[in-house]
Amino acid sequence: MGLFKRNPFGHILFIKKWLIRIFGAITHRRYRGFNELQIEGSEIIRNLPDTNVLFISNHQTYFADVVAMFHVFNASLSGRDDTIKNVCYLWQPKMNIYYVAAKETMQAGLLPRIMAYAGAITVERTWRAKGVDVLEKKNINPDDTENIKIALKDGWVITFPQGTTKSFKPVRKGTAHIIKQHRPIVVPIVIDGFRRSFDKKGFRMKKKGILQSFIIKEPLKIDYDNDSIEEIVEKVEYAIEQHCSFLKVIPAEIIKEQEELNKTRRWEY
Repeated sequence: MGLFKRNPFGHILFIKKWLIRIFGAITHRRYRGFNELQIEGSEIIRNLPDTNVLFISNHQTYFADVVAMFHVFNASLSGRDDTIKNVCYLWQPKMNIYYVAAKETMQAGLLPRIMAYAGAITVERTWRAKGVDVLEKKNINPDDTENIKIALKDGWVITFPQGTTKSFKPVRKGTAHIIKQHRPIVVPIVIDGFRRSFDKKGFRMKKKGILQSFIIKEPLKIDYDNDSIEEIVEKVEYAIEQHCSFLKVIPAEIIKEQEELNKTRRWEY
């Protein structure tokens, strides 16, 4: 790699690599030490092509979710099975990983701006401004969708299709349009425990001893030609377990199992 080689967005890869190494080393114990990250599906990551892969996930914090994905993806690619043991996997990280983030979030301070250099594709949210839903939606900026297209062509893209950290909010149709138009391999991820571990931004550790779960699912089966936008939206909602049906009454035996699991999620001060 040339010292000043750049990615399609003009970012110098040498700088990006060191940012990933440094942030990875700083954050590693947040997922393996202070808290534990329980991973399922590492083998799926290793079987993916190098480009045109779209990861869809539920969202619990602004930054801790994405950082965990950088850890898990690179650990999996280095041959680790469902573990992020030994942070040396970040010495040669995958350089073409990108994540979709709100422009106003990534411009809110020096640290987010630095983190954006590690792979953020910033977009202007059409339905929300300054943390408040707006009644009159803005038009989609064509540059945003073009940047996602460029990122998919170059590598992997992470997106949170609900566009918010609140649970069971509707999936935005923009994600379905991207899927239908660019035909990526769509890999669902379901996370839990991050909301209990971190503050909303995902910078500050809130509780210790939390079991964080990170489940990578098999790629979605999508008929790009015949599936409607609404059908793709529904598939995404089910895949990331944010469909309204998941709010139905839970059977007593499942509740009991959940209570047993929650014993491992108790924290220490």
